[in-house]
Amino acid sequence: MPKITFIGAGSLVFTRDLCNDVFLTPALSDGTISLMDIDPGRLAQAKQVVDSLAEKTGAAARVEATEDLRSAIAGADYVVTTFQQGGLEAYALDIEIPERHGAGQCVGDTLGPGGAFRALRTIPVMQRICQTMDEVAPDALLLNYVNPMAAVCWAIDRLTGRPHIGLCHSVQGTSRMLAEWADVPFEEISFQCAGINHQAFFLEFRRGSVYGEDLYPRIREAAARPEIYAKEPVRIEIMNSFGYFVTESSGHASEYLPYFRKSAEQIDQELVPKFADEGHHWLNYGRTGGYLRHCREREAAYQAEFDQILGEPARAERGIEYGSYIMEAMETRTPVVVHGNVPNRGLIQNLPYGCCVEVPCVVDGAGVRPTAPGRLPPQLAALNRTNINVQELIVEAAEHGDLDAVHHAVALDPMTGAACTLEQIHAMVAELWEAQKHWLPQFPGGG
Repeated sequence: MPKITFIGAGSLVFTRDLCNDVFLTPALSDGTISLMDIDPGRLAQAKQVVDSLAEKTGAAARVEATEDLRSAIAGADYVVTTFQQGGLEAYALDIEIPERHGAGQCVGDTLGPGGAFRALRTIPVMQRICQTMDEVAPDALLLNYVNPMAAVCWAIDRLTGRPHIGLCHSVQGTSRMLAEWADVPFEEISFQCAGINHQAFFLEFRRGSVYGEDLYPRIREAAARPEIYAKEPVRIEIMNSFGYFVTESSGHASEYLPYFRKSAEQIDQELVPKFADEGHHWLNYGRTGGYLRHCREREAAYQAEFDQILGEPARAERGIEYGSYIMEAMETRTPVVVHGNVPNRGLIQNLPYGCCVEVPCVVDGAGVRPTAPGRLPPQLAALNRTNINVQELIVEAAEHGDLDAVHHAVALDPMTGAACTLEQIHAMVAELWEAQKHWLPQFPGGG
């Protein structure tokens, strides 16, 4: 009867989906679900949702809720992190301040100035979670869903040494999309995917076994169709230039390279018009501040969303999130393969040792065992390294409280460097620091 703790349980949709998966898993459904959040109102509503799910699925789980981190973690077997330090207030600063200085981000939660400051806010909280786990749940596995995934997981490894796996759904979602483009049932697909979070690449995509039909010709044929190109122009341009399809959506992917967001004019006149209409998901649309607008709309409709979620029937089948499959594999000792974010201990040989990489992992009763894809095609490793440079400096800044390293990280960011001068970057970082320093206790003058 495992204890599963959710830190940041007020994230209603995520908590609902993950708990629904847990309740549909016999090896997990009679355990304890411990919900923790610092917002008492959202925590109470999260408990209502999870209690309702347990009843609807017939799960015998015990559901508890607390604002106390230590009691939530005590005795846990699995700790799932889904929090956002600083909430929407901090996130708005991540987007709006850089935009004033010329750096227009669509999402801003992974790289760029927004991703850097989100990481710097998040890492001290994650350190406290890991320290608490060391004290009251030393054998628990940390399953991290918090972005920026790569920088946060790198910091977890370097600053705490806790066993962990970082989880995303971009591999699952994109592989299903590509199967649809290739007109092949997903159940018949085999693929190899590796790189870093939000910039991993499908190195192979085949029908049947690893020796089956290469489906890349079908994917390229589909990508040339206007209606397909309109949905994913950035990712298709990346594939056309570098040879492989990347895991994260076009809106996200446009932020990790220097080519697509050089100026507000380029975004408005070149990037956004490539999409057929505004009916596409905000992640694909690419407009500056697209995800912030989405979050504000959801915040405004929060109560209606809660009422809707509470009234919905439980899903009858598990979703694509890896969390429940990892816990099930460890509880039942039945192996499963997931794509996880883990320390690079020689797994991808042409990426820096110790950075966070996203690779296939085998999970069973022995825990998480990453596989080693070897070497990426050199052009893909080169793209990854431009992002890893920024992540490394973020972790350096967090570890040593070094504000100069924050300036260096943002100055070396590919998109920011394409859009801004060094003078603009220094002014932007200084303004972000002043606006957010109360969330940054690791720096002199912060906290």
